[in-house]
Amino acid sequence: MGEKAVPSLRRRRVKRSCPSCGPEPGGEEKKGRGNPISFQLFPPELVEHIVSFLPVRDVVALGQTCHYFHEVCDAEGVWRRICRRLSPRLREQGSGVRPWKRAAILNYTKGLYFQAFGGRRRCLSKSVAPLLAHGYRRFLPTKDHVFILDYVGSLFFLKNALVSSTLGQIQWKRACRYVVLCRGAKDFASDPRCDTVYRKYLYVLATREQPGVVGTTGSRACDCVEVYLQSSGQRVFKMTFHHSMSFKQIVLVGQETQRALLLLTEEGKIYSLVVNETQLDQPRSYTVQLALRKVSRCLPHLRVACMASNQSSTLYITDQGGVYFEVHTPGVYRDLFGTLQAFDPLDQQMPLALSLPAKILFCALGYNHLGLVDEFGRIFMQGNNRYGQLGTGDKMDRGEPTQVPYLQCPIALWCGLNHSLVLSQGSDFSKELLGCGCGAGGRLPGWPKGSASFVKLHIKVPLCACSLCSTRECLYMLSSHDIEHNPSYRDLPASRVVGTPEPSPGAGAPQDPGGAARACEEYLSQIHSCPTLQDRMEKMKEIVGWMPLMAAQKDFFWEALDMLQRAAGGGGPGPPPPES
Repeated sequence: MGEKAVPSLRRRRVKRSCPSCGPEPGGEEKKGRGNPISFQLFPPELVEHIVSFLPVRDVVALGQTCHYFHEVCDAEGVWRRICRRLSPRLREQGSGVRPWKRAAILNYTKGLYFQAFGGRRRCLSKSVAPLLAHGYRRFLPTKDHVFILDYVGSLFFLKNALVSSTLGQIQWKRACRYVVLCRGAKDFASDPRCDTVYRKYLYVLATREQPGVVGTTGSRACDCVEVYLQSSGQRVFKMTFHHSMSFKQIVLVGQETQRALLLLTEEGKIYSLVVNETQLDQPRSYTVQLALRKVSRCLPHLRVACMASNQSSTLYITDQGGVYFEVHTPGVYRDLFGTLQAFDPLDQQMPLALSLPAKILFCALGYNHLGLVDEFGRIFMQGNNRYGQLGTGDKMDRGEPTQVPYLQCPIALWCGLNHSLVLSQGSDFSKELLGCGCGAGGRLPGWPKGSASFVKLHIKVPLCACSLCSTRECLYMLSSHDIEHNPSYRDLPASRVVGTPEPSPGAGAPQDPGGAARACEEYLSQIHSCPTLQDRMEKMKEIVGWMPLMAAQKDFFWEALDMLQRAAGGGGPGPPPPES
């Protein structure tokens, strides 16, 4: 049945009810409107064809109405037509259990958003979206441009238009055009420092077909590292590895003259090689030596799952959730651990194990502080806290991982030079961006003086934002929803809940580990049930004592409640606050 028949079907009055749910209430009593027609009479292929013309948002909403439409809107045939409509140039439907649905949602939600810190206009903008991109997997801003990797290994080079701000500074306007830098890419990296002016080269880990040995036919797929100039996209260096070695991640550490490339294999081993970036643009070839990193040589039983780096340290997360650290300079070591007792300047690659209460899922590594997220959604911060970048409410350094009690289940975490950002999601699936630390230069929108605690930033977060990055000039957010890789946190057992007090008799505080929202709703209902204002004030003081807040925060709330009570005519200072 062709597309021209679709409008004629829309003109007929169709009974919009689920066949399995029975007829519409009161439908038989309506007279003079003709005989209603059930969707059950239509062929399933016709219903799927009609539904495929709806926008993605309406398809999802329609699938939540009843069981019948849930099956129709979840059919792969519907998502195949939607995917071909969204990305007509997409040749492959992707991979996974639901390839067409995954591909359609990836391309519907993909987007790169940014907000410039300088100038008068501080609004969220969206860059150009490459039509050939199959979703967005990773991105990296450099000095002049932005690079995006999609889910089929295409690396895109987004060229930006630069304009002068009112203060005379150069700022990003938008990504106005793009080109495909290379295909077959697995991962990419650049200078790990927070300032993008140092990101002169782009290192791309890719797979290339190499001609076979003389006397044989066919070719072999070999991994290689290609180095490109970020300014022009010109390739200036290439190194190819043996076909028996397969890598999945690359990070950089060190300065330009001693740039160490760390490569993670599929088996969880770390290899490294050293190059001199100052000689990459010279027309000559030289040999580099690939060696097993000490973390894999000394701890051969460990299987590394992912790694992160800055200019002077590297962090490894194993498949069991353990964390190991390499620190190469004494200053950063002192900031991270508060002492130089175990630092050995002659053995900087010795891995140090961090003591953590649970399995770590992902991390963020700044210059002298870091953030970790465990399997229960708890956030742990460690390192220098001079600007309050740990979000602990004070400016005291932490030499070991310290939990931030009022944050939970983040989507993404970012640690900059002297500030931190957390992307979180509310119960209504809306997202918000929280930040702490130094606010100079507009890096914490809405909080120019900074904050020692995580505060909500004045920025509109896209609905499907999944990662973020902050530079000196811009705040970036990547949007791309993958239905197969949603972060799933476990519920914290009741015996391991830290800071949850025992409820007093008759208080009715729920035993809800990790359910801070539900606990707050219960607290509000308790306050609402109090008959007088005096009782509500006392109940609020009692609840503040239950909450896992810091001592300074509890004192603040108790003092504020006393002030409000006196202003409302409550008499004297009132009874002392309950013991926490």
